[in-house]
Amino acid sequence: MKSQETTISPDLQQFINIFQPNKFKLLTRGIEVRGISNMHSTITQAKHLIERLGLNLTIQHNAEMLSYGGFEVNNCEGTFGK
Repeated sequence: MKSQETTISPDLQQFINIFQPNKFKLLTRGIEVRGISNMHSTITQAKHLIERLGLNLTIQHNAEMLSYGGFEVNNCEGTFGK
């Protein structure tokens, strides 16, 4: 089985540096931010940061992630890692 090295895009690294999530998990497409208590406010802050800085990132979340206080910040399709 071939091991794939996960790299962080410059946009994602800039997001991490400024947003400073307490807990996150590195994914192949981005990161999963975890342990959020005020989900709506935190996602809104993340979206505003991405928009303000013009980063090629998207926010994804669903009911399962909500159950453990998480959401994903992913690289936009085709902008990194190809």
